[in-house]
Amino acid sequence: MSRVIRIGTRDSELALWQANSVKNALEKLGHDTKLVPVKSQGDLVLDKPLYEFGVTGIFTKTLDVAMITGEIDIAVHSMKDVPTALPKGIVEAAVLKRANTQDILIHKGTDFLNDEGIVATGSLRRQAQWLHKYSNHEIVDLRGNVNTRLQKLQDNNWNGAIFAAAGLERINLKPDSFIDLNWMIPAPAQGAMLVVAKEEDDFCRKALTALNHEQTQICVHIEREFLRVLEGGCTAPIGALATFEGDKIYFKAALFSLDGQQRIGVEKQLPVSDHKGFGRACAEEVLEAGGKELMRKIKKEVSNTKG
Repeated sequence: MSRVIRIGTRDSELALWQANSVKNALEKLGHDTKLVPVKSQGDLVLDKPLYEFGVTGIFTKTLDVAMITGEIDIAVHSMKDVPTALPKGIVEAAVLKRANTQDILIHKGTDFLNDEGIVATGSLRRQAQWLHKYSNHEIVDLRGNVNTRLQKLQDNNWNGAIFAAAGLERINLKPDSFIDLNWMIPAPAQGAMLVVAKEEDDFCRKALTALNHEQTQICVHIEREFLRVLEGGCTAPIGALATFEGDKIYFKAALFSLDGQQRIGVEKQLPVSDHKGFGRACAEEVLEAGGKELMRKIKKEVSNTKG
């Protein structure tokens, strides 16, 4: 008897698109599958900035519980939402080929860029980098799924809002009025999809091996290692991007203060064969260059905001 692989996913349009792409790929390989959508706390509570929840994995926790209790077999995530340490008993089963890594600004006209303006984002990383470049702009919090955030932009007097290009491209919602923010360092693993399974589930782990994209996996592991060593979780403005350039890996990353005024960055390349521990080494360099003190300051400021 063939086994049906139950695929857990958030129930937003983007999450369902991602889960369906995994479903279709598994079915092409001859597997039977079924989607099991669930709502996460991050989707249900839209009136608080993410960092105020005080936990990492706000979008993944519900699916983790569903997997541990046996309601689903695998879960599909936007990898940038996944904590760097997975729950006990749950393992990375496949990293899919990466999509566009860039952030974009969706706007109502670009005149404000050289003047005062209001830009919306729920991300401390995007906030800090925007303020680093446009210190006189106001940042407002923006929460919800992609569709909700696009509607909020239309309904408010904001000049623009920052989105991940990949999400909009996947569900064909990228408008004409956007600017590529090629100067903004993306979140670690931005544009990548992760599929997790139970460690003991050999059947699902073997099935998912065929979906893994090795180059993407190497790059996101470097980025997430950098994040983990800095102890960023979801509460610090940290950007990191690793890319293949021939037989080398190019890495660019930075830690910012919440107001964007302080930036401690690193930019390096090394042979692909030497990539093990690269993210850690770069993070330690940032910590030594003042990052340790800056991380303490960020945690204190975030803690005061929550209080």
